[in-house]
Amino acid sequence: MPAGHGVRSRTRDLFSRPFRKKGTIHLSTYLRTYHIGDYVDIKVNSVIHKGMPHKFYHGRTGQVWNVTKLSLGIEVNKQVGNRIIKKRIHVRIEHVQPSRCTEDFKLRKKKNDELKAEAKARGEIISTKRQPEGPKPGFMVEAATLETVTPIPYDVVNDLKGGY
Repeated sequence: MPAGHGVRSRTRDLFSRPFRKKGTIHLSTYLRTYHIGDYVDIKVNSVIHKGMPHKFYHGRTGQVWNVTKLSLGIEVNKQVGNRIIKKRIHVRIEHVQPSRCTEDFKLRKKKNDELKAEAKARGEIISTKRQPEGPKPGFMVEAATLETVTPIPYDVVNDLKGGY
């Protein structure tokens, strides 16, 4: 028989729950607050069938554009042919988790603000731009002794007799 092309086809492993992560959903999933503009990761929870996104969106990161009572409107980029379309989909809260994609940026921003405040107190102007990592410093290899290795001649006659 030919393979089916249903909405959940080829999702046996994709939607399966991880080891020791089966069972009831934690309340923190429902009590989390989302705001418009937040980045979220779409991670399908196969226990909840309602509001489940298509398998294409599983593992994608999008931005919240609408917040309703039980779901979120998420804007996700999708490549179709040679162009990228912004798709707006509604997904229930169980299938969404806050993304950590802007975590490093926020930490860097906070650190830069602190550095600027310290520099301003000293009366200096500093650059907070990221610099590429330069080449590693050179070094000299010392106490290296050379050892010449010569091969042992192969003796066919002694080898046939059973050793030396």
